[in-house]
Amino acid sequence: MRKKLVMGNWKMNKSVWDSCEFIEEIYNQIDTEEADVVVCPTFLALSEMATIFEEFGGEVMLGAQNMHFAENGAYTGEVAADMLAELGVTYVIIGHSERRQYFSEINETVNKKVNTALEHGIIPVMCVGESLEQREKGETFDFIQKQIKEGLNGIEKEAFDNIVIAYEPIWAIGTGKTASAEQAEEVCKFIRGEIEKLYGKEVSDVVRILYGGSVKASNAKELFTMPNIDGGLVGGASLEKDFIEIVNAAK
Repeated sequence: MRKKLVMGNWKMNKSVWDSCEFIEEIYNQIDTEEADVVVCPTFLALSEMATIFEEFGGEVMLGAQNMHFAENGAYTGEVAADMLAELGVTYVIIGHSERRQYFSEINETVNKKVNTALEHGIIPVMCVGESLEQREKGETFDFIQKQIKEGLNGIEKEAFDNIVIAYEPIWAIGTGKTASAEQAEEVCKFIRGEIEKLYGKEVSDVVRILYGGSVKASNAKELFTMPNIDGGLVGGASLEKDFIEIVNAAK
């Protein structure tokens, strides 16, 4: 049985001080017995957050919002995988729709990052999802199929113990709109089917598929009870105490 995974993506929110204050306030209220829990603050807060996590000695894990695929080099403003691993980062979000939309990330780039993360023992959370225009044109499944095939190009089936897929419909991110539980389940089921075609049923049965798109306390339970949704990639709601309720919804 797949254990639920709930990730908080704080995006470009909360200063280092605010991040530390908030996590210290809620840490002991987060129940990790039924779900793995990951928090992804800004790069600037990772070091301080790692210290807090170590002091609390709990099971909440540290994630990063992005990383570069190169080991090092002249990439101004970027962060390498080994820098993240050194801080105890265990998960990294790859190919988030905002990275694709605003920073021109393409499937080839996503694929390189997935490979690099795996090489450094960091679990990549590879994001896929369609725009409103693509959904209205009936292109959702073709588009996501292409993202999966190209994003996972060259990845061996043995790696899937350490890969997570996140379905995040672009039209439901930061807009207040949410795909219905049935819509989210339909696409997550499709994604699992594509993984089965590429790697076999044994792999598709174990890979965790998250839903991300205005997940909040009021809809988390319904989403998480769907058979092919294994948790959530949570944006705005992870910045508030509602995050505790969302984690609890994974029980």
